[in-house]
Amino acid sequence: MKWFGKFKKYELKILLVSSMLLLIFSSYYFLEVTKLKNQVLDMIKTLSETQKELNILKNQDQLKINEQLKIDIKKTHDAYIQIIKPYEKIQDLKAQKQDVKDLEKTYAGILQYLSDLNYSSSSALLTQLNKDIDKKYSALAAAQTATAPSQTVTASNIPPGSGYSFQAVKTANGTFNVAIIAADLNSTRVIIDTASDSDCSNNCPVLSLGDYVARSGAYAGINGPFFCPAEYPSCAGKTNSFDTLLMNKNKHYFNSDNNKYSTVPLVYFNGNTMGVRGQSLEWGRDTGVDSVVANFPLYISGGNNNFGGSSDPKINSVGTRTFVANKGNFAYIGIVYNASAAQTASVLKALGMENALGLDQGGSTALWFNGYKAGPGRALPSALLFVRK
Repeated sequence: MKWFGKFKKYELKILLVSSMLLLIFSSYYFLEVTKLKNQVLDMIKTLSETQKELNILKNQDQLKINEQLKIDIKKTHDAYIQIIKPYEKIQDLKAQKQDVKDLEKTYAGILQYLSDLNYSSSSALLTQLNKDIDKKYSALAAAQTATAPSQTVTASNIPPGSGYSFQAVKTANGTFNVAIIAADLNSTRVIIDTASDSDCSNNCPVLSLGDYVARSGAYAGINGPFFCPAEYPSCAGKTNSFDTLLMNKNKHYFNSDNNKYSTVPLVYFNGNTMGVRGQSLEWGRDTGVDSVVANFPLYISGGNNNFGGSSDPKINSVGTRTFVANKGNFAYIGIVYNASAAQTASVLKALGMENALGLDQGGSTALWFNGYKAGPGRALPSALLFVRK
């Protein structure tokens, strides 16, 4: 019977081990089931929350939301377009050493309203800002007219025979003060100096008018054609560049390729004459001349008033208007003060100019004869100069 006792003990051990294994498995199974249960509960909770969100979306008018979103986007876009020009005008005033702290404060208020999507308040403040900017420009024009020369204004519709003159020119549209420098082309060569030696599309070098005069040995000078100032938001990626045709004193043609079909007018100087082309596309790439510059507007051509209006607010607004012109074998550079483009054309016609082209203006305005007669404004990528032959 000993073997039977041993068998019982062996059976008991097996039973004990089996029970322990069952307990371990049961515990593991319980834990896994609990884990799975928790996962299922989490999934049910997530699905429940998603269902609630879907129910909310079902109860919303998505078409209405999308339409409102379109309206908000358009309002933001329109507001951005509307606030660029005032900003650039403020920068122009700044370049002319004007106090613009009040304008900048108003501008900051407009930006705050726009960030809050308060379009009505931003629009009202923008209207006020534009009025304040116009007042600043009017005050600046009056101050420039009064303080530009160091001499008393002379009433005369006859341009000077030489040197510098500050005179009041009478036209059918009123009387306008003009700062004007005359040069006999028999003894003077008209050249254009550029800060860059070749084409430049962005972050272009610039110099003051005084620097151009000094390094070229000129006795008079004026700012060049329109360019894209670094402080203008619309000039990002093309700062201090210009895109019109120009031949500098080194006979290099700027922007030649992209002006093959240009309709921008130009003037050129060759020996003792100044010529005009109504469109840049009419001009080749002659390096035998002294200088070539394209810009707008073309005020006078062949002795006739050539200005036919413009859609550009800067051209139509009142301000300082720079020009290069000729009458016979005399070249002239100067500024018509407190005038629109149309009024400037009338002034130059009254002075008897045969051809006259507008140059850059506003914060870029600068005129030199034995020192600055106007400016300096912002630094320039180019300048038109009178040098002795």
